[in-house]
Amino acid sequence: MNVLILGSGGREHALAAKLAASPLLPRLYAAPGNPGIAQHAELVRLDPTDHAAVTTFARDRDVGLVVIGPEAPLVDGLADSLRAAGIAAFGPSAAAAQLEGSKGFTKELCARAGIPTAGFVRVSTRAEAEAVLATTFGRPVVLKADGLAAGKGVVIAATQQEVTDALDGFFATGDAPLVIEEYLDGEEVSLFALTDGETVVPFGTAQDHKRAFDGDQGPNTGGMGAYSPASVLTPALEAQAMAEIVAPTVRAMAEAGTPFSGILYAGLMLTRAGPRLIEYNVRLGDPEAQVLLPRLEGDLLPLLLAVAQGRLAEAEPPRFFPGYALTVVVAARGYPGQPAAGGELTALKDAEAAGATVFQAGTRMEGDRLVAAGGRVLAITARGDTAAAAQAGAYRAVAAIRFADGFHRRDIGHREVAREVSGDTVVAGEPLSA
Repeated sequence: MNVLILGSGGREHALAAKLAASPLLPRLYAAPGNPGIAQHAELVRLDPTDHAAVTTFARDRDVGLVVIGPEAPLVDGLADSLRAAGIAAFGPSAAAAQLEGSKGFTKELCARAGIPTAGFVRVSTRAEAEAVLATTFGRPVVLKADGLAAGKGVVIAATQQEVTDALDGFFATGDAPLVIEEYLDGEEVSLFALTDGETVVPFGTAQDHKRAFDGDQGPNTGGMGAYSPASVLTPALEAQAMAEIVAPTVRAMAEAGTPFSGILYAGLMLTRAGPRLIEYNVRLGDPEAQVLLPRLEGDLLPLLLAVAQGRLAEAEPPRFFPGYALTVVVAARGYPGQPAAGGELTALKDAEAAGATVFQAGTRMEGDRLVAAGGRVLAITARGDTAAAAQAGAYRAVAAIRFADGFHRRDIGHREVAREVSGDTVVAGEPLSA
């Protein structure tokens, strides 16, 4: 069965590398892809917003499964169009993708289903926001753009000036839906689950690093690195989150007539009262895919097909490498603002010779030169029996790469390495509820 991957980032490179290893795969296509993905798949010119073109290509090339990487085509309903044409798609319908497409939709679903999350108010004008902020929430307070924002539509405001600056940004072009949330104290972690709308199967844990600079400083980004697994989400806490958050969400979506099929990515805050849902994504994370998929043992394709065909209960459960994977993102100078473009990237093979895998994200070819073409340019992943070993392997490989216009954090995985050294599994100095 031929497979088509849609997307062009590091997540899609990780998907392509894993799927290309499947003995069930005659041919792998990717659109639009990038030079790294081209090592594993045939790149084709397709616009994911052109549903008819994607469907026609899939029919003409005998594509049995389309794997939709980014969130925007899912929210736009591409999976619906493919299924209507009789083509299996890995990813939710437009109705189910509202779990990521609208923060307000998700918060209201949580309220109806009794899913533990932060207190919230949904507003649509600046006047409404100012009234709520003056009377309902203390500081810090969390403000979130209601729609898609590429991982950068969240502001945690600790002072009135920060609140004012955030509102200036959110309402710069007029009224817009905004979710105002209670600030939750704890440690953030990511839990992934596969579901076909009925069966739900855990698919690993991870912790990413959103801030641009060392010490969790600077602006939010799409993610500057990640590691998996996240030991702070203990087996007991993972089971609690699956039972109280993920499974009830899948049930609620099915009961509403909008069953969710694909991968559900739950961003959790581990509070003293237990896990609380921060938000959902409806696809693999980036850079979380670059640590989850290198840990996955065995063939990814049967799992994706089982989800897409509604028979996940029959599939062999996923198995993971028992150690760690850690990835460091190398970004272009200026990211997450205006990243520098065109800087040459060399010595990637030296990084891989050091024992790491280099996933390309924002890259393109200029003649025979590989150059930067986006904010997050590379993700360098290493595995190890311990978090410290994976961290050391990733940074050895990063040091081998030559990219004059690039920068990276030097402390990815610092919490996990510290926990490993101390044997600690607590948040904010107090044992978590299990």
